[in-house]
Amino acid sequence: MIVPMKKITLLVQEKDNLSALRVLRSLGIVHVRHAQPPRGKDIASLLEDIAFISEAIEILFKYESKDLLCMELAQEPLDWRYTAKHIIDLHKRMDQLQEYSKSMIHSISEWELWGDFDPDELKVLAEKNIYISLYKIPAPELPRLPKEALVKTVSVEKGLVYCAVVSREKMDVPFKELILPKMGLAAMKARLAQDNAAMENIRKDIHKFVCVREKLQYIRGELEKEMEFQEALRGMGREKTIVFLNGYIPHDSQDALLAAARKEKWGLMINEPAEDEDVPTLLRNPRWVSLLNPVLKLLEIVPGYRELDTSAVFFIFFGMFFGILIGDAGYGLVYFALTMLMQKKLGNKIKDKKPFFLFYILSSCAILWGFLTGTFFGQVWCAKIGLRPLVPALNDVKFMQAFCFFIGALHLSIAHAWRASLKLPSLSALAEFGWIGVLWSAFLFAKMLILGEPLPSFAQWILLSGMSLVVLFTDPRKNMLKGIGSGLGALALSLMNNFTDVVSYVRLFAVGMAGLAIAETCNIMAASLGGGSFVLGAGSVLILIIGHGLNIVLGPMSVLVHGVRLNVLEFSGHASVTWSGQAYKPLKQ
Repeated sequence: MIVPMKKITLLVQEKDNLSALRVLRSLGIVHVRHAQPPRGKDIASLLEDIAFISEAIEILFKYESKDLLCMELAQEPLDWRYTAKHIIDLHKRMDQLQEYSKSMIHSISEWELWGDFDPDELKVLAEKNIYISLYKIPAPELPRLPKEALVKTVSVEKGLVYCAVVSREKMDVPFKELILPKMGLAAMKARLAQDNAAMENIRKDIHKFVCVREKLQYIRGELEKEMEFQEALRGMGREKTIVFLNGYIPHDSQDALLAAARKEKWGLMINEPAEDEDVPTLLRNPRWVSLLNPVLKLLEIVPGYRELDTSAVFFIFFGMFFGILIGDAGYGLVYFALTMLMQKKLGNKIKDKKPFFLFYILSSCAILWGFLTGTFFGQVWCAKIGLRPLVPALNDVKFMQAFCFFIGALHLSIAHAWRASLKLPSLSALAEFGWIGVLWSAFLFAKMLILGEPLPSFAQWILLSGMSLVVLFTDPRKNMLKGIGSGLGALALSLMNNFTDVVSYVRLFAVGMAGLAIAETCNIMAASLGGGSFVLGAGSVLILIIGHGLNIVLGPMSVLVHGVRLNVLEFSGHASVTWSGQAYKPLKQ
């Protein structure tokens, strides 16, 4: 649920602003809203420090190390500015060497056919009136060279003659002369070897600092907290010798703030937020619903303060969508096992275990759907291992398409029923029930138009009843004609969208079938090779690994694209959730 918030205004004497903010920070309940844009040298300096240390941390995340020297370094006192600068300088030097090495490799490949020579020696010969020019000339064009010149062919490749033209004076040659490199081939290779050695030394040097990454992250966290404090300080409003701070607190935190205000002799006002205020959103849900938080955090979306908290419905249907889109018990077991391995490896480093439990549940949904459809790494092998579908109808194309339309109508109907419950006892709630009628008539029409099933006689009555409720009660007024006009406008804008939204849930079937097709294809290809020899057996295994590995990698991506979309766009659109909120972030230590 979205926790009700209170707006607060805190007033203190200017001399007490620092101590007041420190007390507020220790309470950790006030989401600060700046009365003026926070500016100052302290803020600018902290921004630079945070950007500086973040750059160093980002570099260290590209490396891993178990170096003993690294472990010793982790025990020493840390001068973070010196350390960060050293890491950044090393990385810049590495980038420069890598770019120069790329150009050197290109030059070596370009001049390798000429063999080794010293460009400086050619310049010395030119000073003695012995001119040596290098050309790449198509073989048929060689006769066009001056007769008096000495032509030495160095190599021939793909019809091009790499040749040197020697003469006692500058000649007019009808071909473009090659510009000499700055160094010879042997010198290029030596320089490349030196650069590679230097890069390896730099890589080792950076590796030594990986063990201080956590220290740097801790320091960055401290800097960010200090940044929040300074922004709150500089963002306070001022009126002569009084400063004031605006913000928001959860409704159940009033007593703690009032007690602090009485103790510290602050002035404090607590009010209800105005309708037009941008109030931060704090979500508090049961533990099983809060497992969805990692997904919302990944998407960086928060419902608006005055919108619905759809987390519970989102979680239930997201699990269902995951199961249908992955649709394979074998893949579900792989995800389950990978989650166990990740938790074993990273569990001690990650305080929030929600992502692990979320993936256990989602993997279980895929396993359950796989057993319902009899799918275990594709359906070809299911009979061989004795896996029979618990619900054979789920493998029927028409049934699955109709089932997806049903899920769509049900999912979107929940959104309108929820909105209706909030509008009651207002007559406008009847418009939401009207939209539910439109959705289920869209379900029946989709089955007729796409699946060729006969349209029930009552479908037209459901549609007409739903449309009538929408027209009459979308905006009920004393002036009925104006209200009907609003209803007709809403119906004209959204009637077709309701049909397309229900039909769009067929993506669950389509994407799931695509994954099954890939699995079936690689199984058939692997079986066609047989196992008559070691080579054929290895080929079959390779095909299975590549095909099923592709499905395992792409599966979660399809869930993010389609499973999330149906919740965040289709369902949220019908529930009037715009995800335009900002998260509640209190000033705290």
